[in-house]
Amino acid sequence: MMIKKKKNSDSGNVKKKRFLITVNVLGSSGPLRFVVNDDDKVSEVIDSSLKMYARSGRLPVLGSDFNKFLLYPSNADQSEAMKANEVVGSCDERTFVMCKKQNHPHMTDSRSDMITRYRWSRGWKTWFKILTL
Repeated sequence: MMIKKKKNSDSGNVKKKRFLITVNVLGSSGPLRFVVNDDDKVSEVIDSSLKMYARSGRLPVLGSDFNKFLLYPSNADQSEAMKANEVVGSCDERTFVMCKKQNHPHMTDSRSDMITRYRWSRGWKTWFKILTL
């Protein structure tokens, strides 16, 4: 005869506050909706969003690296992205916008020299064609 032990619910009586959020992904056909805990970090929410996005087979394919994405609250007061270690429940917002980080390449001296050389070589070839006609 098996005796089942009842779990002591007094020790786990602390309930986490959960709520439904909506994440709009830029370039996607529609929003993602899922439940998160009040103390979840932004990085966890972005990771969950990317997994849900990939599972549903949406296009364009975004990848799975949550470090390449930013999460913005959709209210007009805040124009800055939330930090990765920030708690989602701290902004009192339930609707978010997620987008990829913009990577701007740095202009280096060697790159600018290549561009300059390309322009000169193109001009020389053009002049040569004109003179030989």
